[in-house]
Amino acid sequence: MSEKHPKKERTLVIIKPDGVQRSLIGEIVSRFERTGLKFVALKLLVPKADQCWAHYNKDEEWFLKKGNRIIEDRTNQKLPIEKEALEYGKDIIQSNVDFFTSGPVLAFVIEGNQAAAIVKKIVGGTEPTTSDVGTIRGDLTVDSYALSSIDNRAVRNLVHCSDSPEEAEREIPIWFAPEETVSYRLVQDAILYDVNLDGILE
Repeated sequence: MSEKHPKKERTLVIIKPDGVQRSLIGEIVSRFERTGLKFVALKLLVPKADQCWAHYNKDEEWFLKKGNRIIEDRTNQKLPIEKEALEYGKDIIQSNVDFFTSGPVLAFVIEGNQAAAIVKKIVGGTEPTTSDVGTIRGDLTVDSYALSSIDNRAVRNLVHCSDSPEEAEREIPIWFAPEETVSYRLVQDAILYDVNLDGILE
């Protein structure tokens, strides 16, 4: 089977419960639309816990790394260390699952050249307080790792996006059945991708 054309690359985006509750759906969606990326699947749903655990798909190394950071934050804040790093790391995913399942989210699949990289650039870094100005997380929210760690909750950073095309291929089937995605052509595809621009002038 031949590889897909680069303009057919797909990535997953989920507007989390905080984005939905703060009525930021239109603002967030419009930022992706303006790039020329194409929406090929979209739905509003309340996620299930098992769906979220499958989505996060973290291993022990990840749990330890994140848990050690929590211990460092708690030490800096002069808070007691009550658990091992591994437990603190697993608590991150549990708190994310609790957050994801707390209310509706808007999940969608976006298609286009370098879709995963472009979406990541628009969304910004995971931590809102250190995310660049001009990004969704940098412009529209104020949470931080330190605050969420102290409060023992998920970082409220508005949006999930796949880290890479490969990760998107793993994540998309967790949220969408194949028949829920639509293949179609936008008028703008011609100006973005056609090799020859014949037909623009009359």
